[in-house]
Amino acid sequence: MAIKGKQILYLAAAILLSLPVVSCRSTSHNTHTYRPYHERRNRSGNESADNPAEKTEKNKPIPQSGHGLVSDEWARLDIKLGRHDNKKLYKELKKWLGTPYVYAAHTCGEGTDCSGMVMEVFLEVYGIKVHRNSAKMLEENCRVIDLDDLKEGDLVFFCTNGDERVSHVGIYLKENKFVHASSSRGVAVDDLRQNYYATHFHAAARVITR
Repeated sequence: MAIKGKQILYLAAAILLSLPVVSCRSTSHNTHTYRPYHERRNRSGNESADNPAEKTEKNKPIPQSGHGLVSDEWARLDIKLGRHDNKKLYKELKKWLGTPYVYAAHTCGEGTDCSGMVMEVFLEVYGIKVHRNSAKMLEENCRVIDLDDLKEGDLVFFCTNGDERVSHVGIYLKENKFVHASSSRGVAVDDLRQNYYATHFHAAARVITR
């Protein structure tokens, strides 16, 4: 009987040792999965938690060759505007076209970087102050929207440093076109479907007015 008793104790100990150890802290951490902005819906609670990958492709531009996507009229912003277009925005952006890229600057005609131009244009056109930094602009001044919901005056953000950190911003107009301060060409009009911008696209967002 003593031998059987020891065998039972050994068996019970082996069973207990084989059970997984569950920690409330580790469980709560493991249930959270980070997803970049272009895989989210928006910040109003409408994101698809069951299938986060479902919206990924929808929320990224479809890459195409850059050739022919920006006509001469668009490049100069000499396009026909409709009655619903914000003519003040187009007029202001046209003044910025060709301004050379200068890091940390924000002066029309002299030099600007991407966030500097956006900051000045929003103040002039909308009377809204936004952050000087593109990442903070997205985090604190905007709400993320679907790519299909983009409209004139919304912002488009890009990650150009090979990681998920926001490093570039532009102002969306229409027909996939946006204005931004390119580090190589200065302030210019480009198309979201151009290979470079489609590949590095991070989020579409709308400035929150308070």
